[in-house]
Amino acid sequence: MKNTYITSHFPLFSILIYSTSLALFTQGYIVDQLQVLGIYDGMMEFFSESGIKLTLLFLLLLFSFMLFSALKLLSDTVVQLSLLFFSRDEKGDELKKIRSGTWIYLVSSVVALFFFHSVVVIIIVFISATFLYFVFFLYKLSDFLTPLSMFGLIMFHLLFWFSLVMAVTYAFIKLYNSFIASLPL
Repeated sequence: MKNTYITSHFPLFSILIYSTSLALFTQGYIVDQLQVLGIYDGMMEFFSESGIKLTLLFLLLLFSFMLFSALKLLSDTVVQLSLLFFSRDEKGDELKKIRSGTWIYLVSSVVALFFFHSVVVIIIVFISATFLYFVFFLYKLSDFLTPLSMFGLIMFHLLFWFSLVMAVTYAFIKLYNSFIASLPL
């Protein structure tokens, strides 16, 4: 018996595991910075070391979970919009075909958890998994797309994600510049 919903929980597990690896790295980094600045010893007077680390881990896990969940929501929306614009499938059979690709993110999240000491490795694993999933996505949809539709679908995804990254980068640069300009020097 093959149930189409057997892999429906994989995205949640992937998000949780990626969030955990990113939160563990960030927690270690923040604790190190607090020790360098001399703030950590003062915090130890009010809280235990494990209390500080667990609270920090919980908050960072929550933040990372929200970030990855938002990315998943955007990704699902972009995938379904691209299928609406460029696919000949009207019943949604293509969505069932690509659902099995969630294995890629689940396996990559476990790999990222093993390398939680390096944010560069976590990012490389995530980007590699995204690229592999995109190739898997295109392979599974190749029967339902003409070459022109395939080109349109690829360009739609590339333009959306490029625009999003550029908008976020612009916002950060604008915020950074306004912060630096407001400092009394």
